[in-house]
Amino acid sequence: MMTKGRLEAFSDGVLAIIITIMVLELKVPEGHGWSDVTRLWPKLLAYVISFVYVGIYWNNHHHLLHTVRRVTGGGLWANLHLLFWLSLFPFASGWAGESHFAPQAMTLYGGVALMAALAYTLLVRTVIRVGEANHLLADAKGNVSLVAYVVAILALLGGRGRTGVRRVKKIARPRERARPGEAVQ
Repeated sequence: MMTKGRLEAFSDGVLAIIITIMVLELKVPEGHGWSDVTRLWPKLLAYVISFVYVGIYWNNHHHLLHTVRRVTGGGLWANLHLLFWLSLFPFASGWAGESHFAPQAMTLYGGVALMAALAYTLLVRTVIRVGEANHLLADAKGNVSLVAYVVAILALLGGRGRTGVRRVKKIARPRERARPGEAVQ
């Protein structure tokens, strides 16, 4: 029978590898100026957002496992299910940054986020089912998150996401300097 400590150590290791893969995807700029770094803003932003997501899941997972008294087979599979979806964040994050947050890439990112949220909800319900004292783990926040992910994905699929993505790009784009005889766009 697997112990809670071993499950937690395995999960911590997988999450550490996920974060490491994400940061290794960031390439050092070829130039030496700040403008060379600012050209990487989509990849840096995608990394920061994904780092925060994975960090939140790590924190919540840590607190969840403190409530566990016994690890079951169902709990192991629910935990692996969560880790699977979290392991896709480096891919989804990389594509989002590389594509400058194109609607298709953001739809995939939202889909991965939704599936991770569903997997975490399943893990929480599995833990609750094993121990009656864990009923306090159930909260509305998780359900609200699931609905928000679905709405965001549907908005992106419906084309409404393009405007928001363009707005973010326009705000975050470094100002172009006009050369003599040219107008700034």
